[in-house]
Amino acid sequence: MKALGVIPARYASTRFPGKPLADINGKSMIQLVYEQANKSRYLDHAIVATDDERIYNHVKGFGGDVMMTDTNHQNGTSRCAQVVENLESSGDFFDVVLNIQGDEPFIQPEQIDQVIRPFENPKVEICSLASQIMDLDALQNPNVVKVVMNQEQFALYFSRSPIPYVRDFKSEEWIKSAKFYKHLGLYAFRSDVLKRIVKLSPSDLERAENLEQLRWLENGIVIHMSITDVESYGIDTPEDLTKFINNSCE
Repeated sequence: MKALGVIPARYASTRFPGKPLADINGKSMIQLVYEQANKSRYLDHAIVATDDERIYNHVKGFGGDVMMTDTNHQNGTSRCAQVVENLESSGDFFDVVLNIQGDEPFIQPEQIDQVIRPFENPKVEICSLASQIMDLDALQNPNVVKVVMNQEQFALYFSRSPIPYVRDFKSEEWIKSAKFYKHLGLYAFRSDVLKRIVKLSPSDLERAENLEQLRWLENGIVIHMSITDVESYGIDTPEDLTKFINNSCE
């Protein structure tokens, strides 16, 4: 099984323009993500996908592999699909494709391995990560996406609301009364599935929750969730970066 890691990287960002090139202790954010991805035991190749020449030239400068992609992609998923299409046109084929977030500079290689291994099961079409929620604030935060799974760890539903609803307990007691899981945004797809999902139209549940993965579930696509104890740290704003650097220096 041959696995490709694609790291989408846009320069334009409302909250943090130029984020991929932000300096973190002497290295850019995108370089750190690229180097962490290449530590994976199961990933055969990593490539940055960008629509900006500054990022393209920077990745080339530190010796990384990078591809220019269209500027009109709505999300990282469609950018990954273009990378696959371009590689296949030159005769380079992969069984599994990972969408690796470009704003998690210290993503752990074992997390990448965790979303590749399940593809040994032919039922798995997409794989992602979840971790148990232990904090009430996180459970109630709509920016923390929750997921419920069946006994085989296939996703049943994703929501910004706390799920499941725990009947007969006060909401502040839910953490002690049931298990809750948050969804972490690392995805791996079978190549043919990736090509299929980028052609799907937005769904009703997706529009309601503003969660792309609900489109896939509504179309009958199977998503396996691997459980991790490792917390990753996403950087969305300059304030997040300052906090991250300050914490790493303590």
